[in-house]
Amino acid sequence: MYRIISAICLLSLALPLEAQPLKRVQGEYIYVVPGNVSLDEAKRIALYRAQVKALADEFGTLVSDYASTVVSNKDGKSSIDFTSLGNSIVKGEWIETTGTPEIEIYYDNESGSQIVRCRITGKAREISSAPTLFKAKILRNGTDAKSESTDFRNNDDIYMSFTSPSDGYIAVYLIDSHNTAYCLLPYRASKDGYAKIEANTDYILFSKDEALPYFDPADVDEYTLFTDKENETNYIYIIYSRQQFIKAADEQGNSEYRLLPRELGFDDFQNWLAKNRIHDKYMQVEIKPIRIMKQ
Repeated sequence: MYRIISAICLLSLALPLEAQPLKRVQGEYIYVVPGNVSLDEAKRIALYRAQVKALADEFGTLVSDYASTVVSNKDGKSSIDFTSLGNSIVKGEWIETTGTPEIEIYYDNESGSQIVRCRITGKAREISSAPTLFKAKILRNGTDAKSESTDFRNNDDIYMSFTSPSDGYIAVYLIDSHNTAYCLLPYRASKDGYAKIEANTDYILFSKDEALPYFDPADVDEYTLFTDKENETNYIYIIYSRQQFIKAADEQGNSEYRLLPRELGFDDFQNWLAKNRIHDKYMQVEIKPIRIMKQ
């Protein structure tokens, strides 16, 4: 069994203003793997769609969509038509995965297709109130709006724009294909373990040139993406709350070639995030997939 991320949820998640009770949910999805999708990526997609299925069955239909994903709900059962993988919002939020997702891989002899079946169980709760929405964009090799992209190549620089209608606190993590969570924000120089942001302010993160007057340029970490694979998918977790929270306990990462951000294992990161979301009714999480290509 390949090690998989146990709780990737490519959903734009937002906590309600009044926390709802947790419910035990379970979902299953059968994914017919296209020829241009790797087995590892197929597992991630099947896991994600099983989570969406579980949330839709328990809490109802999509309230909006980001890509070509349609969920209809009738008599308490949802029918999902996924034509592409994207960020989707359902009337529920995935808090944590319980146990290990069951991944079954087999072949359809008639069609010759590879099949991935995923069954997953977790804790979730209903979203019943509109959150304070922030806006975040991933930027490639530039800091203006036209630089927005989720596709990167080796040695591309990554930046992020961020704005919120209310004062608050933000953390940003990157999850790589080895299930390592890298803390991109707060910066390594932070002694407090949090990054405070002001309302209605346009921030460009990970750029020394755009740091002032909100950050000391000397404290800003800039990031260049790299992969030794033909391509891989990483996930950017953008975590925001009106209440102060402290980043996860991590340690300085190093490699033979470059200084890496502070890091921790994905399971530890997920446990930290789940505990914060349970106790912080204002916390919002948006997860953006990015693709890094070798050439």
